[in-house]
Amino acid sequence: MLYAFGFERVGVVVGDLYFIDPDPSPGQETPERGVRLELRVFERGELTGTIYAARPLTIARPLWRVDLLQDADAAPRTFDRTHHHPEFHGWDPGPRVFVEELTRDPLVWLTDKLTHLESLLKETRIAPEDIPAADAEALRTAAPEITDTVRRLLDRVWSGELGRPPGDAGPQATSMRVSWL
Repeated sequence: MLYAFGFERVGVVVGDLYFIDPDPSPGQETPERGVRLELRVFERGELTGTIYAARPLTIARPLWRVDLLQDADAAPRTFDRTHHHPEFHGWDPGPRVFVEELTRDPLVWLTDKLTHLESLLKETRIAPEDIPAADAEALRTAAPEITDTVRRLLDRVWSGELGRPPGDAGPQATSMRVSWL
C-alpha cells in the first residue's frame, strides 16, 4: 500500500514493507516488516492535453527515510530494527542510524521530525533554501495526518494484512523487498 502527501516541491510517501537484507548486521539476519516513510522531491509535469487532462506527476529522488521495522516474527510494537537514513547518495541510502528515542516512541519522534523540517534538513545536509518555506509549513500542518497514516499502516502490518512476503517466497530466500518504496 502506498500513500503520498505532496506539497509544492517536496512530499512524503509512506508504505508497508517486508524486507530480507542480503547483507544484514549481526543479530538482524531474519526478515523485517513494518512501514517506510520517505521525504521526496515531487515534480509536476506540464499538461499534455486540454485543461481537463490529468497532470503527469513524478515522485522523484529521496531526501530522507525512516524505517519503522521490526523482526517479522516479533510481537507487535517491538520496533527492534527501527532506524532512519539521514543521508542519500543519489537513490541509495546512507547507513542505518539507530536512535533510542526513535525505537522507544517512533510516532512521537516522527511527528517531531516532520514538524521541524529545518532541523531535519540540517541532518540531511540539504540546504533549507532548497525547500520552499511554504512546504515546511505545509508539512508541519500535515504532520498529524501523516503520522496517523503511519499508525494505521503499522496496525495493518501487525494484524498480518500488510508487510508480508509474496506467497511464492520460499524459506531459503536470502534477499527480498516487497514494497512500493
